[in-house]
Amino acid sequence: MDAIYIPQLTQAPERTEEVQVNEFLPGLETLTPVRGYVRVQHHGNYLQVSSQAETIITCTCNRCLQQYNRRLGLDTQEIIWLDETANQANDLPLEREVVMEELLESLPPDGYFYPNEWLYEQMWLAVPQRQLCSRNCPGIPVSSTVESSDSPETPVDNRWASLEALKKQLPG
Repeated sequence: MDAIYIPQLTQAPERTEEVQVNEFLPGLETLTPVRGYVRVQHHGNYLQVSSQAETIITCTCNRCLQQYNRRLGLDTQEIIWLDETANQANDLPLEREVVMEELLESLPPDGYFYPNEWLYEQMWLAVPQRQLCSRNCPGIPVSSTVESSDSPETPVDNRWASLEALKKQLPG
């Protein structure tokens, strides 16, 4: 996807440019290309960016650690302010208080908008935090091959076997 020169958007029909997407995004591991669109509308002092896209990713279940495929869909929009001082290097302290108004995306009005970078960030934000292969995932199976000194009937996760053997060596 090519970068969009922001001043050129003012001459576009309806001050809008729509980019069709059907490609793999660098840095985002997917099984299928990301398919959809990114629409950028110029509204004078801000850009309204919206997108609908989807792909398939491979996830690892947080309970059983098995891999599974998941459809990742995106239907989002964002406002990006056009600000003359955007992206200028400031000699600011490493630690400072940030007010809520500064937590907005901004670009210089004579700069470029990169739809591939924006879409990459939005796709990463859409990846679920909690990844489960199914609602009823039992988790990692617990084996009872290691016997506990307290009760031989208690199943012990075999990953704790070394610690259990060390515990048996300790006096009283």
